[in-house]
Amino acid sequence: MSWFGKILGGTIGLVIGGGPLGAVAGAAIGHHLFDKQPQEAGGSRPGSSRRVWSQEGGFRTGGAPWGQQTQGHGEQRHREERQAAFFLALFSILGKLAKADGRITREQGEAAISFLDRMGVTGQQRAFAIRVFNEAKNSPYSVEDFARQFAQCTRNQPDLRASLIDMLFETALANKEFHPQEEKIISSVASVLGVSAAELRAIRDKHLGGADYAFSVLGLTPEASDDELRQTYRQLVQEYHPDRIVAQGMPQEFVEYASERFQEIQEAWNTIKRDRGL
Repeated sequence: MSWFGKILGGTIGLVIGGGPLGAVAGAAIGHHLFDKQPQEAGGSRPGSSRRVWSQEGGFRTGGAPWGQQTQGHGEQRHREERQAAFFLALFSILGKLAKADGRITREQGEAAISFLDRMGVTGQQRAFAIRVFNEAKNSPYSVEDFARQFAQCTRNQPDLRASLIDMLFETALANKEFHPQEEKIISSVASVLGVSAAELRAIRDKHLGGADYAFSVLGLTPEASDDELRQTYRQLVQEYHPDRIVAQGMPQEFVEYASERFQEIQEAWNTIKRDRGL
Protein backbone atom coordinates (compact mmCIF):
# COMPACT_ATOMS: atom_id res chain seq x y z
CA MET A 1 0.00 0.00 0.00
CA SER A 2 1.59 3.21 -1.14
CA TRP A 3 0.25 5.30 1.74
CA PHE A 4 2.53 3.40 4.14
CA GLY A 5 5.59 4.96 2.56
CA LYS A 6 4.09 8.42 2.91
CA ILE A 7 3.35 7.84 6.58
CA LEU A 8 6.92 6.79 7.21
CA GLY A 9 8.17 9.76 5.22
CA GLY A 10 6.34 12.17 7.51
CA THR A 11 3.69 13.15 4.96
CA ILE A 12 0.72 11.54 6.71
CA GLY A 13 -1.18 14.81 6.25
CA LEU A 14 -1.16 14.29 2.49
CA VAL A 15 -3.02 11.03 2.96
CA ILE A 16 -5.21 11.27 6.04
CA GLY A 17 -5.17 14.99 6.79
CA GLY A 18 -3.81 14.79 10.33
CA GLY A 19 -6.46 14.70 13.06
CA PRO A 20 -6.78 11.92 15.66
CA LEU A 21 -5.88 9.18 13.18
CA GLY A 22 -2.86 11.11 11.97
CA ALA A 23 -1.78 11.75 15.55
CA VAL A 24 -1.93 8.06 16.43
CA ALA A 25 -0.05 7.14 13.26
CA GLY A 26 2.61 9.73 14.06
CA ALA A 27 2.95 8.48 17.63
CA ALA A 28 3.27 4.91 16.41
CA ILE A 29 6.19 5.90 14.22
CA GLY A 30 7.73 8.24 16.77
CA HIS A 31 7.88 5.55 19.44
CA HIS A 32 10.41 3.45 17.57
CA LEU A 33 7.86 1.42 15.66
CA PHE A 34 10.47 -0.44 13.69
CA ASP A 35 13.49 -1.74 15.52
CA LYS A 36 16.07 -2.98 13.07
CA GLN A 37 16.72 -6.63 13.69
CA PRO A 38 20.15 -8.02 12.76
CA GLN A 39 20.15 -10.96 10.41
CA GLU A 40 21.33 -13.94 12.37
CA ALA A 41 21.72 -17.57 11.50
CA GLY A 42 18.37 -19.22 12.03
CA GLY A 43 16.78 -15.82 12.72
CA SER A 44 14.07 -13.85 11.00
CA ARG A 45 14.60 -12.46 7.57
CA PRO A 46 14.96 -8.67 7.22
CA GLY A 47 11.61 -6.92 7.18
CA SER A 48 9.85 -9.59 9.20
CA SER A 49 7.80 -8.66 12.23
CA ARG A 50 7.29 -10.46 15.50
CA ARG A 51 4.26 -10.10 17.72
CA VAL A 52 4.12 -11.00 21.40
CA TRP A 53 1.19 -10.39 23.73
CA SER A 54 2.46 -8.74 26.91
CA GLN A 55 1.06 -9.02 30.40
CA GLU A 56 0.35 -5.28 30.37
CA GLY A 57 -2.40 -5.85 27.82
CA GLY A 58 -0.68 -4.93 24.61
CA PHE A 59 1.68 -6.10 21.91
CA ARG A 60 5.44 -5.97 21.60
CA THR A 61 6.73 -5.75 18.08
CA GLY A 62 9.92 -5.89 16.14
CA GLY A 63 10.48 -5.18 12.49
CA ALA A 64 12.42 -3.31 9.85
CA PRO A 65 12.08 0.04 8.09
CA TRP A 66 9.44 0.69 5.51
CA GLY A 67 9.98 0.46 1.79
CA GLN A 68 9.86 3.10 -0.90
CA GLN A 69 7.41 5.96 -1.04
CA THR A 70 5.09 6.46 -3.96
CA GLN A 71 3.22 9.49 -5.14
CA GLY A 72 -0.47 9.66 -5.92
CA HIS A 73 -2.74 12.20 -7.55
CA GLY A 74 -6.45 12.55 -8.13
CA GLU A 75 -8.27 9.23 -7.79
CA GLN A 76 -5.11 7.57 -6.53
CA ARG A 77 -4.98 10.03 -3.64
CA HIS A 78 -8.64 9.40 -2.78
CA ARG A 79 -7.97 5.68 -2.88
CA GLU A 80 -5.01 6.05 -0.54
CA GLU A 81 -7.12 8.19 1.78
CA ARG A 82 -9.80 5.50 2.02
CA GLN A 83 -7.23 2.78 2.57
CA ALA A 84 -5.39 4.70 5.26
CA ALA A 85 -8.61 5.78 6.97
CA PHE A 86 -9.97 2.24 7.11
CA PHE A 87 -6.74 0.73 8.37
CA LEU A 88 -6.04 3.39 10.99
CA ALA A 89 -9.64 3.69 12.17
CA LEU A 90 -10.05 -0.07 12.49
CA PHE A 91 -7.04 -0.62 14.71
CA SER A 92 -7.48 2.65 16.62
CA ILE A 93 -11.08 1.85 17.54
CA LEU A 94 -10.21 -1.78 18.24
CA GLY A 95 -7.65 -0.55 20.74
CA LYS A 96 -10.29 1.52 22.54
CA LEU A 97 -12.92 -1.20 22.33
CA ALA A 98 -10.61 -3.79 23.84
CA LYS A 99 -10.41 -1.66 27.00
CA ALA A 100 -14.15 -0.96 27.18
CA ASP A 101 -14.83 -3.35 30.05
CA GLY A 102 -11.79 -2.13 31.97
CA ARG A 103 -9.38 -4.79 30.81
CA ILE A 104 -7.94 -6.22 27.63
CA THR A 105 -8.16 -9.99 27.37
CA ARG A 106 -5.82 -12.20 25.43
CA GLU A 107 -8.75 -13.31 23.28
CA GLN A 108 -9.56 -9.75 22.25
CA GLY A 109 -5.95 -9.03 21.43
CA GLU A 110 -5.75 -12.18 19.37
CA ALA A 111 -8.99 -11.23 17.60
CA ALA A 112 -7.34 -8.03 16.43
CA ILE A 113 -4.37 -10.07 15.22
CA SER A 114 -6.69 -12.46 13.39
CA PHE A 115 -7.81 -9.57 11.18
CA LEU A 116 -4.20 -9.12 10.11
CA ASP A 117 -3.97 -12.80 9.26
CA ARG A 118 -7.16 -12.70 7.20
CA MET A 119 -6.05 -9.54 5.44
CA GLY A 120 -2.71 -11.10 4.60
CA VAL A 121 -0.91 -8.26 6.39
CA THR A 122 2.63 -9.23 7.36
CA GLY A 123 6.01 -7.76 8.16
CA GLN A 124 6.18 -3.99 8.32
CA GLN A 125 2.46 -3.38 7.86
CA ARG A 126 1.65 -5.85 10.62
CA ALA A 127 4.02 -4.14 13.03
CA PHE A 128 2.45 -0.79 12.21
CA ALA A 129 -1.09 -2.04 12.87
CA ILE A 130 -0.06 -3.47 16.23
CA ARG A 131 1.58 -0.21 17.26
CA VAL A 132 -1.49 1.79 16.21
CA PHE A 133 -3.62 -0.55 18.36
CA ASN A 134 -1.39 0.06 21.38
CA GLU A 135 -1.03 3.81 20.86
CA ALA A 136 -4.76 4.34 20.34
CA LYS A 137 -5.88 2.43 23.42
CA ASN A 138 -3.77 4.73 25.61
CA SER A 139 -4.45 7.95 23.70
CA PRO A 140 -6.66 10.80 24.97
CA TYR A 141 -8.90 10.50 21.91
CA SER A 142 -12.32 8.89 22.13
CA VAL A 143 -13.77 6.31 19.76
CA GLU A 144 -16.07 9.05 18.51
CA ASP A 145 -13.04 11.16 17.59
CA PHE A 146 -11.67 8.35 15.46
CA ALA A 147 -15.09 7.57 14.00
CA ARG A 148 -15.74 11.18 12.99
CA GLN A 149 -12.52 11.39 11.01
CA PHE A 150 -13.21 8.01 9.43
CA ALA A 151 -16.67 9.27 8.42
CA GLN A 152 -15.12 12.32 6.77
CA CYS A 153 -12.78 10.11 4.75
CA THR A 154 -15.49 7.65 3.67
CA ARG A 155 -18.30 9.84 2.44
CA ASN A 156 -20.78 7.89 0.30
CA GLN A 157 -19.18 4.61 1.40
CA PRO A 158 -21.83 2.99 3.67
CA ASP A 159 -20.51 -0.48 2.91
CA LEU A 160 -17.05 0.44 4.16
CA ARG A 161 -18.53 1.84 7.36
CA ALA A 162 -20.66 -1.26 7.94
CA SER A 163 -17.59 -3.46 7.60
CA LEU A 164 -15.92 -1.54 10.41
CA ILE A 165 -18.91 -2.13 12.70
CA ASP A 166 -18.86 -5.82 11.82
CA MET A 167 -15.23 -6.13 12.86
CA LEU A 168 -15.90 -4.31 16.13
CA PHE A 169 -18.57 -6.84 17.06
CA GLU A 170 -16.21 -9.69 16.25
CA THR A 171 -13.53 -8.30 18.55
CA ALA A 172 -15.94 -7.47 21.38
CA LEU A 173 -17.27 -11.04 21.40
CA ALA A 174 -13.87 -12.71 21.12
CA ASN A 175 -13.86 -13.46 24.86
CA LYS A 176 -17.42 -14.89 24.68
CA GLU A 177 -18.78 -11.91 26.60
CA PHE A 178 -20.54 -8.75 25.49
CA HIS A 179 -20.03 -6.03 28.05
CA PRO A 180 -22.65 -3.22 28.13
CA GLN A 181 -19.89 -0.66 27.64
CA GLU A 182 -18.76 -2.47 24.50
CA GLU A 183 -22.28 -2.34 23.10
CA LYS A 184 -22.48 1.35 23.98
CA ILE A 185 -19.24 2.07 22.15
CA ILE A 186 -20.26 0.16 19.03
CA SER A 187 -23.65 1.87 18.96
CA SER A 188 -21.97 5.25 19.34
CA VAL A 189 -19.55 4.56 16.50
CA ALA A 190 -22.42 3.35 14.31
CA SER A 191 -24.32 6.55 15.03
CA VAL A 192 -21.34 8.74 14.12
CA LEU A 193 -20.84 6.78 10.90
CA GLY A 194 -24.49 7.02 9.92
CA VAL A 195 -25.04 3.25 9.99
CA SER A 196 -28.80 2.74 10.09
CA ALA A 197 -30.56 1.03 12.98
CA ALA A 198 -31.60 -1.78 10.63
CA GLU A 199 -28.04 -2.31 9.43
CA LEU A 200 -26.72 -2.26 12.99
CA ARG A 201 -29.35 -4.78 14.05
CA ALA A 202 -28.43 -7.05 11.15
CA ILE A 203 -24.76 -7.00 12.08
CA ARG A 204 -25.60 -7.53 15.75
CA ASP A 205 -27.87 -10.48 14.98
CA LYS A 206 -25.15 -11.98 12.82
CA HIS A 207 -22.86 -12.22 15.83
CA LEU A 208 -25.35 -12.69 18.68
CA GLY A 209 -27.96 -14.69 16.83
CA GLY A 210 -31.62 -13.92 16.26
CA ALA A 211 -34.80 -15.73 15.32
CA ASP A 212 -35.14 -13.72 12.13
CA TYR A 213 -31.51 -13.65 11.12
CA ALA A 214 -32.09 -14.07 7.37
CA PHE A 215 -34.28 -10.97 7.33
CA SER A 216 -31.87 -9.00 9.51
CA VAL A 217 -29.05 -9.71 7.03
CA LEU A 218 -31.09 -7.72 4.52
CA GLY A 219 -31.86 -5.08 7.13
CA LEU A 220 -35.56 -5.99 7.11
CA THR A 221 -38.13 -7.73 9.30
CA PRO A 222 -40.42 -10.69 8.54
CA GLU A 223 -43.20 -8.17 7.96
CA ALA A 224 -41.50 -6.89 4.79
CA SER A 225 -43.42 -7.43 1.56
CA ASP A 226 -42.13 -9.62 -1.25
CA ASP A 227 -41.51 -6.55 -3.39
CA GLU A 228 -39.58 -4.85 -0.60
CA LEU A 229 -37.48 -7.96 -0.12
CA ARG A 230 -36.65 -8.19 -3.82
CA GLN A 231 -35.78 -4.51 -4.07
CA THR A 232 -33.56 -4.59 -0.98
CA TYR A 233 -31.83 -7.77 -2.11
CA ARG A 234 -30.98 -6.30 -5.52
CA GLN A 235 -29.69 -3.11 -3.94
CA LEU A 236 -27.44 -4.99 -1.50
CA VAL A 237 -26.11 -7.31 -4.21
CA GLN A 238 -25.11 -4.29 -6.27
CA GLU A 239 -23.59 -2.54 -3.26
CA TYR A 240 -21.46 -5.46 -2.09
CA HIS A 241 -20.62 -7.16 -5.39
CA PRO A 242 -16.88 -7.99 -5.24
CA ASP A 243 -16.24 -6.72 -8.78
CA ARG A 244 -17.67 -3.31 -7.89
CA ILE A 245 -15.60 -3.13 -4.70
CA VAL A 246 -12.39 -3.95 -6.56
CA ALA A 247 -13.20 -1.39 -9.26
CA GLN A 248 -13.58 1.29 -6.57
CA GLY A 249 -10.04 0.67 -5.35
CA MET A 250 -11.09 -0.40 -1.88
CA PRO A 251 -8.41 -1.82 0.45
CA GLN A 252 -7.91 -5.58 0.29
CA GLU A 253 -9.23 -6.03 3.83
CA PHE A 254 -12.56 -4.60 2.75
CA VAL A 255 -12.65 -6.64 -0.45
CA GLU A 256 -12.48 -9.72 1.77
CA TYR A 257 -15.25 -8.43 4.01
CA ALA A 258 -17.46 -7.47 1.07
CA SER A 259 -17.07 -10.96 -0.40
CA GLU A 260 -18.20 -12.51 2.88
CA ARG A 261 -21.08 -10.06 3.14
CA PHE A 262 -22.09 -10.79 -0.46
CA GLN A 263 -22.23 -14.50 0.34
CA GLU A 264 -24.30 -13.86 3.49
CA ILE A 265 -26.78 -11.82 1.46
CA GLN A 266 -27.08 -14.61 -1.10
CA GLU A 267 -27.62 -17.24 1.60
CA ALA A 268 -30.19 -15.12 3.42
CA TRP A 269 -32.08 -14.47 0.18
CA ASN A 270 -32.11 -18.16 -0.68
CA THR A 271 -33.46 -18.98 2.78
CA ILE A 272 -36.24 -16.41 2.49
CA LYS A 273 -37.11 -17.50 -1.05
CA ARG A 274 -37.43 -21.09 0.10
CA ASP A 275 -39.56 -20.23 3.13
CA ARG A 276 -41.86 -17.89 1.20
CA GLY A 277 -41.96 -19.91 -1.98
CA LEU A 278 -40.71 -17.02 -4.09
